[in-house]
Amino acid sequence: MLNIFESLLVVVDVQGKLAQLMHNKETLFKNIRIIIEAAKILDIPILWCQQCPDSLGPTVPEIAELLSGCEPINKSAFSCCGEENFNIRLNETSRRQIILCGIETHVCIYQTAFDLIRKGFSVDVIADAVSSRTQENKHLALSRMAAGGVNTSCTEMALFELLKTAEHPQFKQIAKLVK
Repeated sequence: MLNIFESLLVVVDVQGKLAQLMHNKETLFKNIRIIIEAAKILDIPILWCQQCPDSLGPTVPEIAELLSGCEPINKSAFSCCGEENFNIRLNETSRRQIILCGIETHVCIYQTAFDLIRKGFSVDVIADAVSSRTQENKHLALSRMAAGGVNTSCTEMALFELLKTAEHPQFKQIAKLVK
């Protein structure tokens, strides 16, 4: 189960025109925003990646505005682990549970998840905070990841798993995010 003190949020490639082509993009953006806001409330570190931003464009404003204070990690490899700066910052956190959200599920999320598993991390992909251009590609990737040892969750499930109890000091703040 997710633990606040072991978790790290990784936001992957929610950029430019590609982000606008995602299946169910409104729900995707809403849930990524909720997860980022919750991570900030719970003091969970955040790593923010961008795939070839010179070509794909920057992170969409509605996500980027919540990441002020975070330095984006620009990459060309599909897996975040293919970028040395990502690996350095990942190791600096000493966190072992990775929460993944972003796009595209069947490419960058999929490859990042399996590279992190190979490195010994526990990985949770937030199914309602990842997407692909087609629903079929998203579902295929989630299915293959689950079969390969990646945990799948949803926004609300992950947040309440982190809190463990309604007596948690930040419970009311987190509950407001999902209502």
